[in-house]
Amino acid sequence: MAVKIRLKRMGSNKAPFYRVVVANSRAPRDGRFIEEIGTYNPLVNPVEFKVNEEKALKWMLDGAKPSDTVRNLFSNAGLMEKLHNAKNEK
Repeated sequence: MAVKIRLKRMGSNKAPFYRVVVANSRAPRDGRFIEEIGTYNPLVNPVEFKVNEEKALKWMLDGAKPSDTVRNLFSNAGLMEKLHNAKNEK
């Protein structure tokens, strides 16, 4: 089973709000997911991004691939650097 870390869209029309979820790559975008690990709100200034870093690192070390958007959010939050350091320690 291929696992991805991606965004699940929520909110109303023209007012999106996203949850960062771990899901099977074949599941629909807003459908079934394995675990919720954070939130992302692009409408506030500055952008609000909250994520449970321990869960995100655990999933990525276990082989979950972040989507392009989630990878950019993780990079801005410093998670990709922590992942790189964690992989080098092993």
